[in-house]
Amino acid sequence: MKQRMKERGDLTGPMYNKRTESLPSTLPNALMFGNGQINHEENPNYLVYKKMEMIVERMQDEATGVPVRTVKSFMSKVPSVFTDDHYLTVKCDNTYYRFQTPCFWPSRCGEPENTDYAVYLCKRTMQNKQRLELADYEAENLARLQKMFSRKWEFIFMQAEAQAKVDKKRDKLERKVLDSQERAFWDVHRPVIDLLKKKLEKRRVKISKVTESYVAYYEQYAEYDAFCTPADPTNPWITDSTEFWDQDKTMSARDIPLRRVKRWAFSVEELLKDPAGKDQFSKFLDKEFSGENLKFWLACQELRGVKLSELHERVHEIYSEFLAPGAHNPVNIDARIAELVRKRVDDNPNRYCFSEAQDHIFKLMKSDSYSRYIRSDMYKDFLSGTRKKVRLLLPSIASNFTFKHT
Repeated sequence: MKQRMKERGDLTGPMYNKRTESLPSTLPNALMFGNGQINHEENPNYLVYKKMEMIVERMQDEATGVPVRTVKSFMSKVPSVFTDDHYLTVKCDNTYYRFQTPCFWPSRCGEPENTDYAVYLCKRTMQNKQRLELADYEAENLARLQKMFSRKWEFIFMQAEAQAKVDKKRDKLERKVLDSQERAFWDVHRPVIDLLKKKLEKRRVKISKVTESYVAYYEQYAEYDAFCTPADPTNPWITDSTEFWDQDKTMSARDIPLRRVKRWAFSVEELLKDPAGKDQFSKFLDKEFSGENLKFWLACQELRGVKLSELHERVHEIYSEFLAPGAHNPVNIDARIAELVRKRVDDNPNRYCFSEAQDHIFKLMKSDSYSRYIRSDMYKDFLSGTRKKVRLLLPSIASNFTFKHT
């Protein structure tokens, strides 16, 4: 829905939403969507597209949405863009962004035909500007399409000529935006083939190693796959009982099932994903006098969902507590990262200003604290305690089952 603008820009802004006359007029009435669907609502991703588009529509609201403006550069203007300002925080790489025009959204346009691509490339050859020249792979595609559609190439040429005339009547800045829009669209639907081939042909790992890792992953998670192992308690989608969900959400040490505690040993991500596991890991770190690492990492995670009105205040709170000189809970990071974070907090505080520090602390926890926790008596005692509860429960379940049947 949103793509990065490089030199030319890749998306169009909300001020050019209504674009119909410059669309390829060779689109058939019964356009195929995705996997051969005639109706766009039959696309399996239709509901996902609609949810994404609802968010983008709200972001483009004139009153409450993201302010879009024209940015003046040294020799030219970049129209209808937004960047990493205080209104919407994106990656801080001085990149301009635009919203995609609705007529090119996935739920509305579907998969284009080769004839549409031929019209687009043919139109590009009619526009005598250096920035619109075809790339090598586009010129090869045009020659291939011309041979493929030799019988109706005259019709394709006429369509391209008509679209080129319409574009010439537009304002200069509007033409620039519409050109970037079409390029972004075709970069997605007709990518560079050579690059894709190289990525597919380049094998970084042996197939045997991939198979071994896949088998190991399957064996590890088979117990948690409802298709392979029957759920205990019963599957809530089949029965009316919600005990399965309630059991997975509980924070009480008495009620945590064995299957959850075993999963904590898979990876640090699995441990932190579980609220109970996160709580137990926090207690372990406090005992080792390194609890500030997890607190800092969690604070950085929460920062990504903070309201924009509270963002600056929260950034300075995190910095004062964990990174500033004389901080109450100082974390151990190197001087280079500390200086980088300090400059970001002073110049332009945003959701990502602690990224390097957060990654550094996460690696420390993963390589050191997490491995010691899994080997610790604290985790082993907790695991054995849940196993004892399972053994005690099994005879009572069996007796109840026998009583009901007698």
